Amino acid sequence: MVFDELEAARRESFTFKGAPVEAFVHDPGTLAWFVNDDAARGRPSILSMIAESQTIGKDLECAAALQHAVSASLRAGPPALTQAELDALRYEITDAVDDLRGERTAPELLAIGAMLYSKLAELALRGRGRWSGAGKWTPRLLTKADHALGGRFDTAFRALFEVGQPDPVIALAESELAPHGGRLLEGDRRTAPAEWRA
Repeated sequence: MVFDELEAARRESFTFKGAPVEAFVHDPGTLAWFVNDDAARGRPSILSMIAESQTIGKDLECAAALQHAVSASLRAGPPALTQAELDALRYEITDAVDDLRGERTAPELLAIGAMLYSKLAELALRGRGRWSGAGKWTPRLLTKADHALGGRFDTAFRALFEVGQPDPVIALAESELAPHGGRLLEGDRRTAPAEWRA
């Protein structure tokens, strides 16, 4: 829902005629902020909602113009990963893969795999110039980007989660890291801002 002006954007959940409803309530300024933030992160949640929605209300022309602009942004794809973003993903994936190579309990393998899945999927999607996502959207987006890629993720992570076999995930991670410079451990350095002091 878009109003002329609000004190702040909000999200509300309620039930209407027995069906769950989630309302995203904005004015043009707050909506623009969320659209820009989603686009910058490469996760177009609100962009997809706008592009795929059915418009109702008084100002259908304005709504149609917004849908057209957002749809064009979706087609254009996300911004490329910055070198810092790419390096952070490479380091985090490298670190998780090294953890998988050690002696791990079944619960530890699950925890490492759960974290690694989202990081590796983000690299796979954003590294191909595709939008990323979370939750149920991740396997859908992987398969949409490349059916074989979606299958490789499914096979590798099933081996890890169902039988505790990390080798297919390790191989998948190494193949996804390779086009972006491979593993990153040696030389990784991140400096905290000087004002971060207690």
